[in-house]
Amino acid sequence: MSRIKISDMTMRCTGKSEGGKMSFREKLELVKLLDRLGVSVIEVSPIVNAKIDRLLIKSISSAVRESAVAVSVGLTEEYIDLAWAALEEAKHPRLQIAAPVSAVQMEYLLGKKPAAVLESVKALVARARALCEDVEFIADDATRSDSAFLYEIVDAAIAAGASTVTLCDAAGQMLPDQFADFLGDVYAHVPALRDVTLGVACKNDLSMADSCAVAAIRSGAREVKCAAFGDGVVSLETMAKVLSARGDSFGVDCTIRTTQMKRLLEQIRRMCSTERSSTSPFDSGVQSIEEFSLTVHDDMGAVLSAVARLGYELSEEDAAQVYEAFGRIAARKETVGARELDAIVASAAMQVPPTYQLESYVINTGNTISATAHLKLQKNGGTVEGISLGDGPIDAAFLAIEQIEGHHYELDDFQIQAVTEGREAMGEAVVKLRSEGKLFSGRGISTDIVGASIHAYINALNKIVYERSAL
Repeated sequence: MSRIKISDMTMRCTGKSEGGKMSFREKLELVKLLDRLGVSVIEVSPIVNAKIDRLLIKSISSAVRESAVAVSVGLTEEYIDLAWAALEEAKHPRLQIAAPVSAVQMEYLLGKKPAAVLESVKALVARARALCEDVEFIADDATRSDSAFLYEIVDAAIAAGASTVTLCDAAGQMLPDQFADFLGDVYAHVPALRDVTLGVACKNDLSMADSCAVAAIRSGAREVKCAAFGDGVVSLETMAKVLSARGDSFGVDCTIRTTQMKRLLEQIRRMCSTERSSTSPFDSGVQSIEEFSLTVHDDMGAVLSAVARLGYELSEEDAAQVYEAFGRIAARKETVGARELDAIVASAAMQVPPTYQLESYVINTGNTISATAHLKLQKNGGTVEGISLGDGPIDAAFLAIEQIEGHHYELDDFQIQAVTEGREAMGEAVVKLRSEGKLFSGRGISTDIVGASIHAYINALNKIVYERSAL
C-alpha cells in the first residue's frame, strides 16, 4: 500500500471572504487544526515582510507537531537563507523552489530565456538541498510547457537534490485522461522521476481538478496539493473521501483522519469564512486559547515554555520577572492556568515609562444608538483626544485610542474576568496587541469593565511605542 501525501494550500489560497486577510493568531490556529487533521504538508505563504513573516513561520514551526511545514523561497538565494532561518526549527521542514516552465510565463513573469531559468533552478535547488533534506521543485504551468524543456528541467532539479517534483496544470484545462497521459510521458522521458515523489497541482477551471488528481494518483503521483478551504484547487475533503473509499482498489491510502475530518473541516471553514465587522477592524473571527496548568513545582523552563506557547518572546530580564511573579501566585494557588499566565506576563513583562496616560473618557451607548467614545489622553505633557463610533462601548473606546495613535494594531486577544465578588466587584482586562508580528500585552483593573479595558489597551500600546522609539 502506497502512502499519498496531502499537501494543504489553504493558507496560500484563502484569507477572509470579504474582511481582509487572516490574522496572525488565526493562521496559528489554522495550522494546528490542519496538523490534527493529518495532512502530510502544510504550505505557508512565502515571505513578503521579512520581520513579520519570519516570526510567523517560526511560530508555525513550533506549533506544528506532525505535518511538514513548507515555505516557497522564490527564485533568489537570499530568500532561501531567509526562509531557512525561520523554518529550521520545524520538526519536518520543507523548502519549495517554484519556477514557471512554459515559454509565455518564463518571458512574462521572469523576463528570462529557458536556458537562464534552467541554470537558476539548478543553483537554487542545490542551495536549498544543502540546507534542508526535503526540497520540492514546483514546475508551474507544466502542462503548457515545451515537452523537451520540461523533461530537461525536471531531470536537472532531481540531479540537484529535489526530493519532490510537482507538475502543475495552472490553466486547469486538462481532462483526467489527458493529464494521466501527460504524466506518463514525463515518466517515460525522465527515468529519475521514479526515484523521487511526484506531486501534482490542478486548477479547477473546468470543475475537473478532483478527477484529474485521482487520475494522476493512478498514474503514479504520490502527492496532491489540496485545500481544506478555498476554491479553484483540488478539494481536500473530496480527495480524503475518495482515498478512504476506493484507495485500496489501486493500492493507496493517506494520513487524513477521516473520523475527525467533518468536525475539523467545519472549524476551518468557520475560521476562514468569518467576516470582520463592517464598522470595526478588531473582530478577529474564531479564536481559542491553549489550556494548560502549572504548579509551584514547575521550574523556570516549564513556565517559559508555556509563555512561548501563548505567543510571547521575552528577554532574559522579562523572563526572570515573569517567573518571579509566577512563583508568588503559584505559592498561593494549586494551579496557574493559561489566562492567569497571560495576566502575569501583561503585568510583569516589559514595564515601560508611559507615553500615554488616561485623562478621561465618556462612553455613550444603548440598544437604539451606536456606541460612541470620547477619550482624552495625556502625552508629553499635553492632551490628545479621539472620538469614535464602534460596535459596542469597548470597541468604540479602542477605536478612539487608535485614532489618537494614528495606527491600527492587530487585536490578538481580549480577555475580561472578575477578580472580586459582589456588586462593586473589580474587573480585570487583558489586551494583546500584535505589532510587526510581535505580541505585546497590557493589563487593567477597575470596577468599570470599560475602564479596565481602556487601561489594558493603553498599557499594551505604551510597550509598543516604547520599543519602536528604542529602535
